[in-house]
Amino acid sequence: MAECRRLSRRTFMKGIALSVGAGLSPLGACSPSQQVRPNAAQRPNIVFIIADDLGWADVGYNGSRIRTPNIDRLAAEGVRLNQHYVMPTCTPTRVGLMTGRYPSRYGVLSPAYGRIFDEGTITLAEALRRGGYRTAISGKWHMGSPPECVPTKFGFESSYGYMDGQIDPYTHLYKTGAKSWHRDDVFIEEEGHATDLITDEAIRLIRTKGEAPLFLYAAYSVPHYPLDEPRRWVDMYADIADESRRWYAASVTHMDAQIGRIVKAIDDAGLRENTLIVFVSDNGGQKSWQSATEYGGDYSDRPHTVLGDNRPLRGWKGDVFEGGIRVPGLLNWRGRLKPGQCDGPMHIVDWMPTLCRVAGVQPTEDLDWDGKDVWGAIAAGQSRQPRTLYWKTPGAYAVRVGEWKLITNRQFAKPMLFDLANDPLEENDRAAGQTDRVAEMIKTLKAIAAKDRDRQ
Repeated sequence: MAECRRLSRRTFMKGIALSVGAGLSPLGACSPSQQVRPNAAQRPNIVFIIADDLGWADVGYNGSRIRTPNIDRLAAEGVRLNQHYVMPTCTPTRVGLMTGRYPSRYGVLSPAYGRIFDEGTITLAEALRRGGYRTAISGKWHMGSPPECVPTKFGFESSYGYMDGQIDPYTHLYKTGAKSWHRDDVFIEEEGHATDLITDEAIRLIRTKGEAPLFLYAAYSVPHYPLDEPRRWVDMYADIADESRRWYAASVTHMDAQIGRIVKAIDDAGLRENTLIVFVSDNGGQKSWQSATEYGGDYSDRPHTVLGDNRPLRGWKGDVFEGGIRVPGLLNWRGRLKPGQCDGPMHIVDWMPTLCRVAGVQPTEDLDWDGKDVWGAIAAGQSRQPRTLYWKTPGAYAVRVGEWKLITNRQFAKPMLFDLANDPLEENDRAAGQTDRVAEMIKTLKAIAAKDRDRQ
């Protein structure tokens, strides 16, 4: 596969028991010489790192002026996922990651609290735990509220970080002033910047890994608002005119440096050749934010007028246009994955079946996954695999069938249709001239949506 290249506009256009599998073959039409066959006796550690509201054009390898040397190195030495899709907001993406199912199956269409998972739901963490992994989360949970939905109820043996959607980086309080920072689901007081604390815990877990393989879910709070960064990071971007964009850039570079610390800890522990590192964002970048009352009014005089950058993609966080749902993504597994790119589409719901396969964990009963095991496509760098992918938000539906993507409102009216193969920036609505295709795709969309449920 070719070395990673910058993506220009031209490139754009061109309940349940689980068992450990003994012999695993990746799915996908890749040649045997290219396949990576995880050894069940040498199951890899999995470090899954997720940023919060990081835009498509906010990493160096996608042409950003924001400095992300550690993420760029992981990308250059690993596999870049050029069509990695998520949900347009945070809770839905995280639910999709942890269940392999569209979050609308749980009635989750937007940031959500209270009870989300049913008792006994087998999450990715629970599946890996039952398969012999040590499981830990450091950072953002936001998949339900205490005491009904907390990390240690759903597969994580240890938990540290914050429960809610977003916190002040220093006080660690939620926007309402409520406590959110915790260890093992018990609220605690902690001093320090959230980015550093999340990293410190991740490194502690790596250093104390023990004999069992480790699944570490490191969920950063940045570059989601509110932003407050140490001066050393902000001063790096004195050339950026907008102050809030400087804060944003500073938070990304700060996070990148901490990711570098995590990778160094893996190297120092002699674990790099048996550790799969994944990095993604939970949704596209947000355009702006301002509040006079949230976080105790501490940011009333600090409007975040310019935040993320999703160019050249259309749309923002919350949208089902590409800018809201297509995000930076990469895998790095030294000595096991050749450097290159995977141009085929994948969805956040694909991670559970894919990582279970990599880990040698096979469900003995049907978990009703919407996602697919895409390890073969990733390992072989396949450019195209026809997929049907689905999104649902409080106000919109979207479905992608092959290279065609349809967006419509919740009444299935005013559809828009885009040919992503020739129009990846969604500039030309083809619905008027493709009425038969629109009708067929709405039929497909309704069939997928029939399995959704409302929240109780």
